[in-house]
Amino acid sequence: MAKQKETSAMEIDDQSSLPSDQISNPKFSVNVLQLLKSAQMQHGLRFGDYARYRRYCTARLRRLYKSLKFTHGRLKYTKRSISITTVTEVRFLHVVLYTAERAWSHAMEKKTLPDGPNARQRSYLIGRLRKAVKWASLFQELCSIKGDLRTSLEAEAYAAYMKGSLLFEQDQNWDVALKCFKSARAVYEELGKYGDLEIQVLCRERVEELEPSIRYCLHKIGESNLQTSELVSIGEMEGPALDLFKAKLEAAMAEARSQQAASMTEFHWLGNRFPISNAKTRVSILKAQELEKDIHGSAADSLPAEKKLVLYDKIFAAYHEARSCIRNDLVTAANSENVKDELSGLDKAIGATLGQRTIERNQLLVKIAKSKLNKVRDDKNEKVTKPEELVRLYDLLLQNTADLFDLVSSGRDRKMEEVALAEECELKSMVFRAERCFYLAKSYSSVGKRTEAYALYSRARSLADAALMKLQSANAADQVMIKELRTLYNESRSNSCVEHAKGIMEEEKAPENLSKKISNISLSGTDKKMEKLLMEKLDTYESAVGEANMKVVPRIETFPPAFQPVPRNPIVLDLAYNLIEFPSLDARMKKDKKGFISRFWG
Repeated sequence: MAKQKETSAMEIDDQSSLPSDQISNPKFSVNVLQLLKSAQMQHGLRFGDYARYRRYCTARLRRLYKSLKFTHGRLKYTKRSISITTVTEVRFLHVVLYTAERAWSHAMEKKTLPDGPNARQRSYLIGRLRKAVKWASLFQELCSIKGDLRTSLEAEAYAAYMKGSLLFEQDQNWDVALKCFKSARAVYEELGKYGDLEIQVLCRERVEELEPSIRYCLHKIGESNLQTSELVSIGEMEGPALDLFKAKLEAAMAEARSQQAASMTEFHWLGNRFPISNAKTRVSILKAQELEKDIHGSAADSLPAEKKLVLYDKIFAAYHEARSCIRNDLVTAANSENVKDELSGLDKAIGATLGQRTIERNQLLVKIAKSKLNKVRDDKNEKVTKPEELVRLYDLLLQNTADLFDLVSSGRDRKMEEVALAEECELKSMVFRAERCFYLAKSYSSVGKRTEAYALYSRARSLADAALMKLQSANAADQVMIKELRTLYNESRSNSCVEHAKGIMEEEKAPENLSKKISNISLSGTDKKMEKLLMEKLDTYESAVGEANMKVVPRIETFPPAFQPVPRNPIVLDLAYNLIEFPSLDARMKKDKKGFISRFWG
C-alpha cells in the first residue's frame, strides 16, 4: 500500500505532451506533502515516535542509493554531491528530500526527550536543524529547475517551513521566522484550491498546523494581543508540525512559572502558612494552582467533562511531584526539628489538597456516570452505566473522605478551619453512604430481588434524612447538596413503595407462577446449559423451579438414564486345558480282579 502511494507521488510528466525543446530536459513531479505525510503516518509520527521515523528515512536513503548506483564507496567514503546535472530522474530529488527529513526528525527526537534537551543536546539539535534547512534549500533549488510548477511551489513551502522552524528554535529573528511561516501558509492555501480531494485536505491541515506558529511569532514581536490561556489552548492541538511549538510553549510556561515562583515563599492552607524553600516545589505547586484556576474559574462551566478529567490528571502529577521534592528534602534535612516540622506540615497540606481534588474528580466521574444511567444504547454504541459502577465510585468516594478525615484529624493543635473540614468530611461521608445505598438497591431491583431492594431503599431514605437534618443544622448550609438530598429522599421513598407493591404482586401471583413453572419442568429436555439436574441438588436449598429471571427450563433427571457400570462375577475361560499333557494315572488306578471263567468272556 505504501509503495503504491509512493509511486503515485513520484509521477513524471508525460514527455509526449512536452514541446520538442523540453524532451531532453523533462520536468519531474513530486507531491511533496502527500509523500511526506504518508511516510510520517506509517512510520512512527502517528504516535510521535521520531526515532522510528528517522530509522525509516535512513533505510529509505540506503535503498535509493543502491537503486540509483549512487553509493559513496565501499571501503573508503567518497563524497558525491547532487547537482542539477546529476538529477536525471525523480529519485535523486527523493534522496535530497529524505536527507532533509532525516536531519529534521533527528532534531525533533532530541527536542521531545522526556526531561528535555540539555545544553549539549540543544546545540546538537540546532546543528541538525541547520542541516535540514541546508538540504531543504537544495531541494528547492533543484525543484525550481527540474520540477514542474506545483513541485517547485511545494519545495518552496517546505524550505520556508524548515527555515522558520530553525529560527523558531533559536529564539531569534522572529520577524524573519514569521515571514517564512506566512510564505509557507500562502503556498499551501493556494495549493489547497486545486488537485484531488486528498491533497486539498492535506494542504488545509498543514495551514491549520502553521497557524499557531504564526500567532506565536506575532506574540513575540508584540503585534498580537494573544493571552497565555489562548497559547495553552493552541498547544493542545495535534500534528507533527506543532511538536516544536508545543515544546517551545512548555519551555516558555516553565520559565514564566520559575519567575513567578521566585516571589512565592509560602503555601496557605486552612489558615496555616508553610514556608517553601525548594524552587522545584514552588514551581510544581504554582503549576497545580494555575490548573486549579482553569477548573474552578468562571469559564469552568463551559469546559467539557473529558477536558476537566485531563486537567485533574495534570494537577495530580504536579502535586505528586511537589510531594516528592518535599520528601527528598525531609531525607536530606539536618537534625533541625523546626525544618522537619515545617516540611511535615507542608507535606500534610499538599496531601490534604490532593485528597480534596481527588474527591472532586470522583464526583465528576459520578456526574458523568449518572448522565448515562438511564440512556439507551444509541447508534454510536456508547456504553451505558450500570448501578454497580456507581456503587463502585461511591466506594471510592467513601475511601477518599475517610483518608482525608484521618489526615486532617491528625495532629494536636488543630485550628477551627481544620475542624470544619473534618466535619465536612463526615457530612460528605453520610451523603455518599446514602447515595451508595440507593444505587445498591437499584442493582438488586434490576435482578428481581424485591425484599433486598425494599430494605436498601428504606435504609437510603433514613441515611438521606439524617444527612439532611445535619446539613440543615450547619451554619453555612450548601443549598445544592440540600436539594440533591431531598431528591434522593423522595426517590428512595417512592422506589421503596414501588418495590413493596411489586413484591406483594409477585407474592399474589406466586402460586400461579409456581404451577406454571412446575408444568414446564422437563423430565430430561434437550437444554445443555443446566449445570446440574434437580436430582443432583437435593442436598442444597435452591428453588426447584429456578429463579425468577432464569430463562432455562429446569430439568429433573436425564431420561433415558445413562448406562452405569455394574459389578459382576469374573468369567474364567480355561484356554490352556487342551494344550497341557497330563501324566498317566493308570498305575494308581484300582484294577478289577477277574475269575477263571470271566477271562473267557471278558
